[in-house]
Amino acid sequence: MNRLRDRVALITGASRGIGREIALAFAREGAKVALAAKSLHPNPKLPGTLGEVAAEVEALGAECLVCPCDIREAEQIEQTVSAVLSRFGKVDILINNAGALWWRPVIETPLKRFDLVMQVNARAAFLMSQAVLPSMIENRWGHIVNMSPPIDLSGVSGFVAYFISKYGMTLLSLGLAEEVRAHNIGVNSLWPVTAIDTAAVRNYGVGTPEQWRKPAIVADATLELVCRSPLEITGKALLDEEILRSVGVTDFTQYAVVPGTNPAPIEWINGGLRS
Repeated sequence: MNRLRDRVALITGASRGIGREIALAFAREGAKVALAAKSLHPNPKLPGTLGEVAAEVEALGAECLVCPCDIREAEQIEQTVSAVLSRFGKVDILINNAGALWWRPVIETPLKRFDLVMQVNARAAFLMSQAVLPSMIENRWGHIVNMSPPIDLSGVSGFVAYFISKYGMTLLSLGLAEEVRAHNIGVNSLWPVTAIDTAAVRNYGVGTPEQWRKPAIVADATLELVCRSPLEITGKALLDEEILRSVGVTDFTQYAVVPGTNPAPIEWINGGLRS
C-alpha cells in the first residue's frame, strides 16, 4: 500500500469524477497529492469541490495541497506548479485529466467552443507538462499521463473540434516521450474502453447507467501505470483494460455501475455516440 511513498502527484480536474478517484488511489499508495481544479464551491449541476476531495485524501493519511486553477490561464498553471514545488519540493507525476467537451459538427461549433476545447484539452496539457518538466528532469524521474485516446480517424466526423483537441493531447504524449526519454521520464495517454460515469457523460446523455463503468477503473489503470519505472512503458496511447490485464485483472464486472451488467465499448460512429 506504499508504492507511491515519497512521490508527489499533481492532478488536474481533481474535484470530481476520474480526477477524484485518481487522487484517492494515489493517496492510498502513500503519494503526496496536489489537487488542481476550478470548483471551490458546491454546484448542483456539478457535484464535488476541491475541499471535499482534499478532506477525503487527508482522511486516508496523505498530505494534500489544494490548488485553485483555471487551466485556460497560463499564469495560473505557472502559479499552481510553483505552489506544488514550494510545498513538496518536486513534481514526480502529472495527470492531465481536466477536459472540456463539445460533441457537435463543424457547422455547429462556435469559435468560443472551439477555443474552449483547445485551451482546456491540448493547450493546458502542453503547458502543464512544460511547467513540471524542469523538476522531473532535475530528479531524473517522472510520469506524465494525458487522458486522451489512441488515434482512430474513423470516428472523427461529427466531433471534429473535440478530436482536434484530444488527439493534440495524444500527439503530445507520443512526441514528448521521445524528447524526455533520456531523462527517465515516461509520457503516455490513457483512455477508457467504455463510457465512464462522470458528470460529463450524464450531462451529455451518453447511454444509460447499464452502459457505464465506474471512474475507479481509470484510476486503477492510472495507478498501475505510474507505479512502473518511467521507461517501462512510454510513448503509448493506452486503454484502461490493456493496463489492468497486464497486471492480471480479467474480471471487469466489478467496475460496472449497474451490478451484473457488462458495458460494451464506446463507439464514435457517423457523428453519433453508441455504447
